[in-house]
Amino acid sequence: MRNALTSPKATPIKLRKTTWRLDHLPFYVMIAPGLLYFLIFKYIPMFGLLISFQRYDPFVGIMKSQWVGFDNFKRLFTEHDFPMLLKNTFLFAGMDILFFFPAPIILALLLNEARLKALRNVVQTIMYAPHFISWVVIVSITMTLFSSQDGVINQWLQSAGLGKIELFTKAEWLRPMWLLQNIWQGMGWGSILYLATMASIDPSLYEAAKVDGAGRFRQIWHITLPGIRYVVIVLFILRLGNFMDIGFEHIYLLQNPLNVNVSDVFDTYVYRTGILQRDYSYSAVVGMFKSIVGLVLVLGANRLARKFGEEGVY
Repeated sequence: MRNALTSPKATPIKLRKTTWRLDHLPFYVMIAPGLLYFLIFKYIPMFGLLISFQRYDPFVGIMKSQWVGFDNFKRLFTEHDFPMLLKNTFLFAGMDILFFFPAPIILALLLNEARLKALRNVVQTIMYAPHFISWVVIVSITMTLFSSQDGVINQWLQSAGLGKIELFTKAEWLRPMWLLQNIWQGMGWGSILYLATMASIDPSLYEAAKVDGAGRFRQIWHITLPGIRYVVIVLFILRLGNFMDIGFEHIYLLQNPLNVNVSDVFDTYVYRTGILQRDYSYSAVVGMFKSIVGLVLVLGANRLARKFGEEGVY
């Protein structure tokens, strides 16, 4: 007797169609806020990208503003300050990727290895706290401590005969100061996801490694890091999507006429042209340029990750 599946007269299997069911209503309600968020704040505003190809006038609206094609894009790439803006933005973004991105991973590894639970909880609380402090407060504290005239630390250094640290008057100090403040403010908060992932690793793997004679560092290298590898790759790819987003508030608060040549980035440039000069179409072009760079980096990194056998973002 021939198998019914191989018989030419066998009845084909019909796939059940996905339908909206009343008993799934709680799930629809659960995902509705997320869908509405992306629809209202991500997709609908993309209609505003039309002003990049216009000489936008808010008094007549998008539909009646003058169409200028790619003139705004030509203006951006031929702007005298474009090479400086591109260089500064890429330098800040590169420092963020090379130094800030690994910092939460290192902190999470150190906290995960702490055997005293009370000590780990105290350190976690101390490291999480800066995340809730605004950049205005952080920069103000830095200015209070390192002011050239009456900074507490500079006064102490002068009394000790060591000289002053000119953080806000010498341009070469700006990038290290920006990076250290970023690490201090975001390292603890960024380690939460890595700690949660480490907690899901099977403890029996560590027990087996101990039996085989593996020390703490070999356990980290062969068990902990492979256990969080997927999360690291996904977060890295997602971070590349915001590669050129340096953070307007932070860099703007640190900026002054003495360091503007090394601190002027696309975020501050958009503020000057789009808000102060009311050139909305031109500032939209700058924003679109940043988004395109981020999109290319995400697609390239995701493809590279999948090429090496990782799952990637999609």
